[in-house]
Parts: sequence; C-alpha cells; structure tokens
Amino acid sequence: MASSVANALGPDWDTVSDALFSGDLSGLQQTEAIADGRTPPVGRLRFALDELPAALVEWESRNNRLVYHCLKPLMPVIAEAISKFGPARVGVVVGTSTSGIDGWESVLRERFSTDVWPNDFRFSRTELGDPAALIETVMGTSGPCYGVSTACTSGGKAIVTAVRLIQADLCDVVVTGGIDTLCGLTLNGFSVLDSISSARCNPFSVNRDGINIGDGAALFVLGREEAHTRIAGWGESTDAHHLSAPDPEGYGAERAIQQALLHAGISRSEIAYINLHGTATRLNDAMEAKVTHRIFGGDLPCSSTKALTGHMLGAAGSCEAAFVSMALARREVPPHLWDGDFDPKLPPLRFVDRIGERVDGRYMMSCSYAFGGNNLALILARE
Repeated sequence: MASSVANALGPDWDTVSDALFSGDLSGLQQTEAIADGRTPPVGRLRFALDELPAALVEWESRNNRLVYHCLKPLMPVIAEAISKFGPARVGVVVGTSTSGIDGWESVLRERFSTDVWPNDFRFSRTELGDPAALIETVMGTSGPCYGVSTACTSGGKAIVTAVRLIQADLCDVVVTGGIDTLCGLTLNGFSVLDSISSARCNPFSVNRDGINIGDGAALFVLGREEAHTRIAGWGESTDAHHLSAPDPEGYGAERAIQQALLHAGISRSEIAYINLHGTATRLNDAMEAKVTHRIFGGDLPCSSTKALTGHMLGAAGSCEAAFVSMALARREVPPHLWDGDFDPKLPPLRFVDRIGERVDGRYMMSCSYAFGGNNLALILARE
C-alpha cells in the first residue's frame, strides 16, 4: 500500500509523521478572518503548493494543486501498476467535501461586481468528482473513476469503496483517499452553526467549544499484493437522526464499529489503539465517548489528532487512516493534546496525552462521523 499525505504538519509522509508523534502544535498557530469578525485558528498548509504543469492549466484550483502534490510521489508505483494490469484495470475513488469551491467564491465576487464571468473560470473545478478526474487524467487510466462526498467520512469511505472495487474484480489497483482545502464556505458555515472555536480545539475537555478547520490530503495506492499495512475491516451505518447533530446514544456509530470488528474477524480486545473523530464539539464528543466506552471500556489507548491539524473535513478520514498506518509502523500512539480537564458528564476514556507512548498490537482503528449521521469505522492491520 503506497501512500502520501500532506497537511498543516508538513508536505510529505515522513515530515507529517515526525510532527504528529512529537506533538507539533505549530500547524494551528495560523488564523483566518471569518464573516463574524473573529480570526480563529486554522490548519493551513505551511508550504507553497507548486503551480500545475502547463498541460494541466485548465485544472487550476488550490485543491487540485494539493491533489497533484500528493499524486506525484506515487506515480512510479502507479506506472508500474498500469504496465502490469493495463489502464482499464486501474481505478480512482477520491473523497472531498469542498473540491475547488474557494475559486468559485472569488469568481462570484467578480461576477457580482462586473456582471461578467471571468474567461478562465471552469465550473467543473467546483464539482465533487473533479479531484478524481484530475488523477485519472494525469495517470492516463480508464478504469472506474468517481468522487465520494459524505461530509467528514468522505476520505475514509473512498478507501472502503476502493477495496470493494478490487474485491468485485472491477479493478486490480485503485488510487484512493481524500482531499479538502480551506474555503470561506466551510469556515463561515460552521461558524453559523456555532461550531467554530476561537481558540485551539480541545477534544473531550469540559471546556471544549468547537472545531478548527484545516487543509489536508492523503492518497493510497491499494491492490491485492501483500503490504506492511492492510485494510483489515470496516463498518458503515447511517443514523438519519438529524442533519448536523449525531444520535446522542450513538447507536449508528456502535453498529459501524461492531461491523468493522466482525468484518476483520477480531474481538474488541485485539484493537490496540483508536484514532477518535474527536471534533471538540459538545455533541460529537459526548456521543463518541459514550459509544467508545460502551464497546471498549475505559482502558484502551485513544486520541484525537485534530488539535494538531484541525478538522480536515472530507480529508479527515483518509489523513487519520494515514496516522493509524504510521502508528502501526512506529508502534507508537499519536498524542491527545488538550487542557486535561475531562468533562465529568462523559464516561471515562484513556486519552494518551503524553508524547512517545508505545503501543504494540496488530490492529488499530480510526473512526469518522459525519453530518446526516454517516458513520465509518476503519480497521488497519500490520502484517
């Protein structure tokens, strides 16, 4: 399983991994002005994205620049797969919740002031399948190619969809993952929902008051061949409880976790670590603490990494799957960075809030929960 990742922690796998496990907080020291007058922290990339090659100029968007940035290091592996299996047997499934909408925002302002659409504006850059289409164009493949957009589970569900394409013998190899970049729509939209924190997010604290939002991308090249890390199991469910609030009892989240354990053929005691969704909103953390404790008790090492990266929305599931892959390889747990003031109304969990805690075990889980009660549990295994 070849992979690449980029977010506020760094531009590549090794840099992100080192920053993650050292608890580097500098990624959320940046701020962004929003419509309510506040300047909350954001997990913006701290490196410049290169311009797209001249042959791809019509694909221009900041989101697609990030897509291309993460695709480039994977191209040798992809080229080998195309040579071995043929372009029709290589697929693409990519999750996003924003695509190139930031470009649409600037274009709309120009349109309102001039009553003219800019000549270089391409509406397709805002479409949710655009990142997948760019990857297909760069690779020159003709296998199944589409986007997944299920809010904050998008990147994780894209990975599951990719595995299913391989299992169904529709593909031999699939490039998959999630991409999202900062834009005014999400920053101001979450602000209207009273969900944006003016300070660094504080998952599971009694003082938690909302999320931070960040850029992020993670891509994987999945196939049938053995690898150091594999997708061992997954579970999916939908609550349909509320448009933006989770089911308070978390029954849908529980079903997803139990399905993932069943699919992997393991017991709950074999999970060595859970990467929690841990958004630091009142309702999500309450639901997730209740479900996690109900299934695993209070002794399983767990953490939310969003105080380091911000919530990467459509890329969160894929980036946090990458974090779990890193944890398996390093036999170490990403730290849970917060103020340590646990909410007494929540059932107790074992947050790994110190740097460098070692955890051995073959199986680790990442959980993602999205608007509309869309739930995903993903189990990765070390071979």
